[in-house]
Amino acid sequence: MEGRIVNSAAERQRVREGVVFLVLFALTIPTANWLIGHAGTACVEPHGPCVIPVAPGVLAPSGVTMVGVALVLRDLVQRRLGTGLSALAILCGAAISALVAPPALVVASAVAFLLSEFADLAVYTPLARRRLVAAVIASSCTGLVVDSIVFLWLAFGSLEFLLGQVVGKAWMVLLSIPFVIWLRRRDARLGIRPA
Repeated sequence: MEGRIVNSAAERQRVREGVVFLVLFALTIPTANWLIGHAGTACVEPHGPCVIPVAPGVLAPSGVTMVGVALVLRDLVQRRLGTGLSALAILCGAAISALVAPPALVVASAVAFLLSEFADLAVYTPLARRRLVAAVIASSCTGLVVDSIVFLWLAFGSLEFLLGQVVGKAWMVLLSIPFVIWLRRRDARLGIRPA
C-alpha cells in the first residue's frame, strides 16, 4: 500500500511538471517570434529580423534564445507527458504567434518547429530511457540544425544567419544541461518514471 501511495504521488508530480513544461514549450514559439521583430542589438531593415550577438562577430535573430530552450523543453514534455502533446503545443504556439508576428514569420516558425521537433523526436526517443543527458544533447543538436535551416529559408529566403542560429541555440542547450542532470537525479530519487 505504501509503495502505491509513493507511486501515485510520483505520478501526480510527473504530470504536474509535464503541464508546466508543456505550457512553457508552447509559449516559446510566440515569444521567439515577438523577439525577432522587437528586440535585439540591431534590427535589419526593411522587414528583417532584430539580431543579437551569439559569439564574437556572429549574429542571430533574437528569437534564437527561445528556440534553444524550446528544443530542451520538447524533450522534457515527452519525458513527462509522452510524444503526442508536443505536436499539439507547437500548433497552439503557432496560433498564439499569429497575434504577435507577421503571417510569414508565423508559418516559417510553425513549419520549422514541426520539422525540427520530428527530427528531435526521432533522435531523443531511442536514447532517452538509458541516457537522458546524451538524448537531450543529441536530439537538440539535430533539431537546432533542422529548425535553423527551415526557419531562415522560409522566413527570410536566406541562410545568412545560419551560423548564428546554430551557435545561439547550442548555447541555450548547453546552459540547460545542468538542469537536465539535476532533474534526472531527482526523478530517480523520487521514483518519477518517464511517461
